[in-house]
Amino acid sequence: MAFHEVSLPARLAFGSTGGVERRTDVVTLASGFERRSSPWAMGRRRYLIGANLRSLADMAELTAFFEARRGRLYGFRFRDFADFASCGPGGTPTATDQSLGAGNGERTTFALVKAYGDVARPIAKPVEGSVRVAVGGVALPSGAFAVDVATGEVMLASPPGAGVAVTAGFLFDTPVRFDADRLEVTLESFGAGRMAAVPLIEVRV
Repeated sequence: MAFHEVSLPARLAFGSTGGVERRTDVVTLASGFERRSSPWAMGRRRYLIGANLRSLADMAELTAFFEARRGRLYGFRFRDFADFASCGPGGTPTATDQSLGAGNGERTTFALVKAYGDVARPIAKPVEGSVRVAVGGVALPSGAFAVDVATGEVMLASPPGAGVAVTAGFLFDTPVRFDADRLEVTLESFGAGRMAAVPLIEVRV
């Protein structure tokens, strides 16, 4: 997977729009009934950024970031300010926010996830230093676990007992790539301009 572990500067995303999309195949039968199915187990996020940029300096920085990613070639981290924490909007992550599974007396590695109802979204890009972990409802000290911030895996120093719940709280980024190989900038004055909206799309990592 071609991915750069760098984050798009937050100010370049101010005014962005976007959200989650699903893919549903709908077949209407002769009787008028429908058959609906989806080949996607998870939703996929799409965003538009850059449309609110007016400073030539900011547009130059976004252009440089785009060039460094080679357009659509390399993925990168994006902070979706509508959904970037294990807790609810405006809350502070705690070690019991999200269930990662239960111990079996041997297992020490657990993958970060965030639940949306009965759908568990894998979280592959946690923010370094933000992850809190609890075993059996008791928060662990930082030395009792390690986190791979490139994959979202949590490694415990000791395996939890059988049936003991493992939970976590965290901040996270969404892995995305540019969904266009072209940027368009309009010069409006010596110090200001206008950029056409730049599409981003979530990638699986």
